Formats: sequence, C-alpha cells, structure tokens
Amino acid sequence: MPSHLSADRPAAQPPRRGSVDALISQTRRLKGDVDAVRRDAEGEGADHPRERWQRALYDLALHQLNDLDEHLAQLRDGPLPTAAEPEPAAAAPGSLLSRVGSAEWNLLTDEASWSGELYRILGRDPAAPPLTLDELPSLVVDEDRPKLTAMVTDCLVDARPIDGEFRITRRGGDVRTVHMMGEPVLDTDGSTASMWAVLRDVSELRRSQRAVSETRDSLHHRQEAARSEQRLAVELQEAVLPQWRGSLRLPHRGPRTLDLASHHLPASTNTLIGGDWYDALELTDGETLLSVGDLTGQGVGVTSNMTMLLGAVRGMAMAGAQPGPLLAWLNQLLDATVQPALGSAVCCRYRPATRTLVWAQAGHPAPLLFRDGTGRVLNAPDGVLLGATSGAVYGQTEETLEVGDLLLLHTDGLVPGHTGSAAAQLLLGLAPRLAANRTAEDCVRTVVQEFGEGAREDNACVLMAKVTS
Repeated sequence: MPSHLSADRPAAQPPRRGSVDALISQTRRLKGDVDAVRRDAEGEGADHPRERWQRALYDLALHQLNDLDEHLAQLRDGPLPTAAEPEPAAAAPGSLLSRVGSAEWNLLTDEASWSGELYRILGRDPAAPPLTLDELPSLVVDEDRPKLTAMVTDCLVDARPIDGEFRITRRGGDVRTVHMMGEPVLDTDGSTASMWAVLRDVSELRRSQRAVSETRDSLHHRQEAARSEQRLAVELQEAVLPQWRGSLRLPHRGPRTLDLASHHLPASTNTLIGGDWYDALELTDGETLLSVGDLTGQGVGVTSNMTMLLGAVRGMAMAGAQPGPLLAWLNQLLDATVQPALGSAVCCRYRPATRTLVWAQAGHPAPLLFRDGTGRVLNAPDGVLLGATSGAVYGQTEETLEVGDLLLLHTDGLVPGHTGSAAAQLLLGLAPRLAANRTAEDCVRTVVQEFGEGAREDNACVLMAKVTS
C-alpha cells in the first residue's frame, strides 16, 4: 500500500462496506449465470476442438470472476496481519489463488514491510523477516531475474511504475507466476524514498489463458485441415466423375438410343464430401453402363475408396462382366481393402438392340421408371450392402423399356429428410412434370428445383436416362 512518506497523497478512505458487499453479491450472481450457461452448452462432441475451446473460455471467465470475488472480499475485510498464523484452508476447486499481497521497501532505512498474504503468495514463513529488494531475486527463477531487476531499476531510478510478471520457486520446487504492480514514493525533496507494490499469484489465470490459446490454435489447425481435406476430396471427385455437362447421347457410334443427364448435389452444411458417384459409359459391345453408388463416411479416404470402386466398375464392365457378378467382385474388393467400409450401388447394362435393361443392386434404392406420365419403382433383385458379408451373391433382373421411357437412378439423400420408400414416393410424384420435359437435362433440372434448393445434410447424385429410339 502507498507509504505514509508520500506527502502529496491524501489518506485513502476505506470503502463503504455496504457498497462492496453489493459488488460481491453481483459478482457471485454473475458467476452462477456463467456456470449455468456453461452447463447448458455442454453436450455431445465434447472432444471436438471447438467444444474444448468454448469450455476453456467458460473456465477462464469463471476463474476471473472467482479472482474478482476474492479481491473484493479482501477489499472489504482489509489486509491480513503479518504475524505468524496457521495456514488457511486450501482454496476451493477452480480458485485462482490470487489474493493480493502488498509490500513496501524503505530505501532510507533499508527496511521492508510485507502483508501476511504476500508471505503466502511467495511461500515464505510468516515468522521470517521480509526480504529486501536485494534479496527478492533469490526467489525468482534464473531466466526471469533480469526482468525483475530491470523493473525495479526503472522504478527507483526513472520513477517508472512497475507492471510485469516473473516466476518464483517456492519451497518444494513449486514454480508460480507472480504479477507485480508498484510505484516509487517520493520524499519532500523529490528523491525516491521507498517503493511500494502489490503482488498476486496469477499461475492459474495464466494456465487458463494458455488453455484458451491452445484450444483456439487447435481449432484453427483443425479448421485449416478440414478445408484442405475438403478441397482435396472435391478435386478427387471431380477428377473421376464423368466430365460431361448437360445432356449426353449414347452410343457415340450408330443411332443415339439414350439421352443422359446427371447432377451432384453437395450438402448445404460444412459436411465433407462423401463417397457418392454416378457414371454412364459406352461399352465396347455397344451397350451402355449406368451406375450410381455411395460409400459410408466422408472425407478424402472415402473419396479415394470411391475412386477405386468406380475404376473397378468401369474396368469389369468393359471386360464384359454382367451387373450381378460385377457387384459380387466389387464386394470382394471392398472387403479386402485396408480400411473396411460399407457401400451401396446400382449397376445397369442397357442393350439398345432390344431395349433391355439388365441390372443388380447392393443395398441401394432401386431405379424409378417413368412412362406415360406415371412412375413406379423397379422390383429389386437380392443384394446386400457392399462390404457387409464376404462371398455375398447378387441377383440380377431384366426390364424391357420403351421409347420415351425415363429411368431415374439416385443415391440416398436426394430428397432431404426422407429415405427409402418415402423418398421414392415423393420422386414418383414428379411424374406429370417429368412427362412434360423434352430432354433428360430438363428432367434433372425439375428434380433439382424440387429437392435441391433447400438445406440438405448429405451429398447426393441423380442420373437420368431417357430412351430416344
């Protein structure tokens, strides 16, 4: 506290107890409010970097309010005596242990005066004499001694106020961080007569601040990594999915028998790219491969597996594999990968000479067939999810199409909030509008306008094939 030697300082008036009690009550109410908000915010995903960062901020706010509560109580009750007395009970969990201690060093008499709390902060025996300014650095860790010396020298020589921190080593090797604020007290002739200072242990406060900083940095790195992974997944997906945009007519040689269009609908949230794919490929025998599929999960690893599967589908189809055996081999391939995964798929071969669609499915929504303004779900052959069972057998079936028929293949998630038969019924409800569309691209546009403009939690693909001859 300020020295009595300072003639130009009026005597400090003690605070009115009632006003300080009111501040203490307000602080404790605020602590309760913050703690309640923290509890309400706790939920699932507690290990996510954002959740850890938020929890660290709540803890820091509570630590600082505890600190304020302690300081106000000390302001109300006054400084502790310097005489030896029993150690107080341990602070409650979450306390910052930062009650304020004070000291004054008289340069004229080389005497020092410490408050009782300062003895506790510095870990000194209250019965021992207080350390002089020359002795004080003996408590400070070696790296911080020049900092303390510089602060004290600036205060005594240049009359600069002290405001800085240093670390001390207490009995038992406990290292604490102490914040020190002080000023020189001038004699009547303007020379420095003494120096007074207030010190507090800010170790827990700094620990909480470091936790906030570290969790913030972790969150930042996690977000940067997620953005990089998202970019890589998007680039990988765009590299392997068909490059055609708008309508595609197949086969390239001879009469064009199919009018094709497709669209990929990304999730509207920050969800990573998933394993959805669509494909249309002219085969060497003049038939056309149509396929859609979806691997569980998200991110680069899933997109990479999707790339592998799509390449395998194309290669086996080019080699003449029929849809059922093709899915069986695809199941074996997925079962043998280093990172096991589950997937679903529909694989079709269209024979233009007879307008026959041969198809198989692996736990995937069946294609929808629209004809003459109405639609229906094709009867699905047996087939389990890819990667679910080793040695699974996949059936296949045939469907004879007619000129003007429209085939719709899609992945789960195309109709937000609906899956399975519920999603199929909503898509079938578009039959009158699809019948009025002239091209497959117009049909895709109708589906996207109906189901693609709202919020969606998952990625999805749609592939349309219209029989033209």
